[in-house]
Amino acid sequence: MTKAPQIFDFIVIGGGSAGFAGARTAVAQGKRVAIVDGSETLGGLCILRGCMPSKTLIYAAEVLHHAKHGKTFGLDIPTAKIDIQALHKRKKAIIEDFASYRQEQLGSKDFTVFRSNAHFTGPNTVELDDGTELKGEKFLIATGSVISEPDVPGLAHARKLTSDEILDLDYVPESVVVLGGGIVACELGQFLRRIGSRVIMIQRSKHILKETSSEAASVVEQAFRDEGIELYTDTAIQQITQGPDGVHIRFHHQGKRASVEAKYLVNALGRKPATTTLDLEAAGIQTKPSGHIEANRFQQTTNPNIYAAGDCTGPHEIVHIAILQGECAAKHAGGHKPPPMDYDHVLKVIFTDPQVAQVGLSEKEIQKRNIPYVSAEYPFNDHGKSILMEAHYGYVKIFANKDMGCILGAECVGRDASELIHPLSVAVALEASASDMLKAHWYHPTLSEIWTYPLEEIAEAVTS
Repeated sequence: MTKAPQIFDFIVIGGGSAGFAGARTAVAQGKRVAIVDGSETLGGLCILRGCMPSKTLIYAAEVLHHAKHGKTFGLDIPTAKIDIQALHKRKKAIIEDFASYRQEQLGSKDFTVFRSNAHFTGPNTVELDDGTELKGEKFLIATGSVISEPDVPGLAHARKLTSDEILDLDYVPESVVVLGGGIVACELGQFLRRIGSRVIMIQRSKHILKETSSEAASVVEQAFRDEGIELYTDTAIQQITQGPDGVHIRFHHQGKRASVEAKYLVNALGRKPATTTLDLEAAGIQTKPSGHIEANRFQQTTNPNIYAAGDCTGPHEIVHIAILQGECAAKHAGGHKPPPMDYDHVLKVIFTDPQVAQVGLSEKEIQKRNIPYVSAEYPFNDHGKSILMEAHYGYVKIFANKDMGCILGAECVGRDASELIHPLSVAVALEASASDMLKAHWYHPTLSEIWTYPLEEIAEAVTS
């Protein structure tokens, strides 16, 4: 005899950052909430295979890098080397701490958690792996993303490491070829170089980090080459061949034939939405050509009772955006009227060294919208605190509306850009002007005071 479906007000598929944020918000509205997650460990991408493990490793490699260059600062550090086993152990302990806290939160009596995978059987029903049927008034899909393997000649048959596997390394690879030049490729490629690997990076576009300006990408490219990363941009891979001792790659580089060899191959060619097993068509949910779920500014899909948030829908694969999307979806599903998602104030960070941080509208977007603007920038290599820190790479740059004076966006490439960007994030969110920002005290000598130079220039340009 078939069991009757279990009924919930709000069913969340995926227990990561977006899903948990949506579930928590729905519970606060008094909804009966179910969370369905069939992953081996609860916690989501950020905690388990993204932000936290990668930044733990990247920061350790940065400390090692500075120690190896101690003589620059007048320091005698006889030996500085990695203990990869100890680093791996520390990373695991940190991740387990974060994951256990999330599991504790998910295990509260506020939610009914199903440790299973689900697929849609209709517009308001899902079936779990064991045949259990759930019926929901509203749904939130927050299944995240998985490693993508593009159709590159020979890639499918080559032995390769993924970004997930790099985060679990307990040895230092002798040499690696990193395919890709996106955020993950650049962050992990530099990490591998700093712990002692020979690193070759192959990127199809003319610049790495195509999500940023070419100016920002050029700064990071120079830093990479100065650290010994063998970087090839403007390429087209012809063939990947796996041999007994490693991998051989033939490619065109700026129109000329080239080839490289390394012990290991790293596939860092991006991620794709984790939606293939959901049977979205059964629920009337449409996807974009990229595979991302179509959603409006309230995260509502083409089925008005089903919402999507996080990496499975985009447009930004950023944790705080996923959380905001999950909260927005749950509020809208609960009959409230939250502000629609607005990405004009979006904040982005890339944890290379130098770091890259951007907030608000990019210069390209400002030009596309035909907004009259003024801009000003200032380099790190002419700033007191950055000079004494040997932090010479990079610059800060600000864009402001020429007529109204409000700050539209900002870009920071340099040491601790991830921390330095936040005053400008506040300025963009509050539509403050350069003159408004200059009313604040900027302490000397600090890295943060570097913003005062372009702020002064813009304030003068707007008022003149």
